[in-house]
Amino acid sequence: MSNEKNSTAVFSPKIISSLKIYSGKQLTADLVAGLIVAIIALPLSIALAIASGVSPEKGLYTAIVAGFVIALFGGSRVNISGPTAAFATIVAGIVAQYKIEGLVIATIMAGILLIVMGLCRFGSLIKYIPNTITTGFTSGIAVTILIGQLKDFFGLTFAEGTHAVETMEKLSAVIASITTLNPWALLVGVVGLAVLIVWPKISKKIPGSLIAVLVGTALVALLNLQVNTIGDLYQISPSLPKLSVPSINWELVKELFPSAVTIAVLAAIESLLSCVVSDEMIGDRHHSNTELIAQGLGNICSGLFGGIPATGAIARTAANVKNGGRSPISGIVHAVVLLLVLVLLMPYAAWIPMPIIAAVLFIVAYNMSEWRHFVGICKTAPKSDILVLILTFVLTVAFDLVVAIAVGMVVHLLFGLFKKIKSRKEA
Repeated sequence: MSNEKNSTAVFSPKIISSLKIYSGKQLTADLVAGLIVAIIALPLSIALAIASGVSPEKGLYTAIVAGFVIALFGGSRVNISGPTAAFATIVAGIVAQYKIEGLVIATIMAGILLIVMGLCRFGSLIKYIPNTITTGFTSGIAVTILIGQLKDFFGLTFAEGTHAVETMEKLSAVIASITTLNPWALLVGVVGLAVLIVWPKISKKIPGSLIAVLVGTALVALLNLQVNTIGDLYQISPSLPKLSVPSINWELVKELFPSAVTIAVLAAIESLLSCVVSDEMIGDRHHSNTELIAQGLGNICSGLFGGIPATGAIARTAANVKNGGRSPISGIVHAVVLLLVLVLLMPYAAWIPMPIIAAVLFIVAYNMSEWRHFVGICKTAPKSDILVLILTFVLTVAFDLVVAIAVGMVVHLLFGLFKKIKSRKEA
């Protein structure tokens, strides 16, 4: 997964080499790219925070703090980091069981693990995680996100006392409460979805998610529709991220360790994949171990300042490159712009309708589902690979990522061992 050749330095931030050849022209390009990426990240950060079971501003805290730290210390010139859909399900599960305090501890632990991975030069080892497993759990996460947003998209009201934390529990609750469907919520959600699908054909500069938010908010406000907004469900704070060191409970640390490992592995895979994609776009080579260390520092800082787990975001990174970003300065600008938005405009986020948030996340889920790649594997791969793919996918949806990745790896290794034994016998 890494394009990096053997490097003598474990930690070599790209900002150092980038600034050696920096120019006023590149600064202008980075400022523009950072601004555009911030506009893209704004609705996504809010939506992903809500999908993760936390208040909207925590998504911005993550994009601001982790985005700044990772850009400053990262091993890629153009990687943009922040909250991503890959973490939504596992974060929501942690918050439901251990509250925000547990999430902070898990995020910091994951950051420490990422730093250890980088110092131990594990950057190049991530590529050995089978494509069938990454595709399986990525597609599974997409389905869990979609199911988690059905309630808000249809404006459903769950019966009092309904326990809907796990994905299958949410699906059962949606089916049981389908008669409470709010037609106005569905209308707003469909309009938002239509905007998100059609707008990219009109303009690629301005993100469709921002237009969908503006259209949906105007629709609800002007017609006085009875549709839940963010402000109806969450108390939004425009205050700056504040340092808060959690108290260490060793029993809690032991319980959260598997989740922290999952977050760390996901962050490593997502960030390095993003680096590889951007390397191909700009003709550069990232420093994989440096990137892992930076991701670790970013996640530790995100946890300490009230954020959620972060990693490299492929779509935002691609947008950065396409709009002229060529140094970590664009990532830093993106974080600073979001900080200004948090302070000046965050109270207005209370007006955003929940069906619009659901529609934005539907598109996020579709884009990350990799369904064409999933189908392609099923058509062309050996039966053992197909089994690992489907098993990982099903376990991600029905249980959780920890179980899915663990079982998927064990089954993959067993098939590999069986093939070796079989080939030796045939030899």
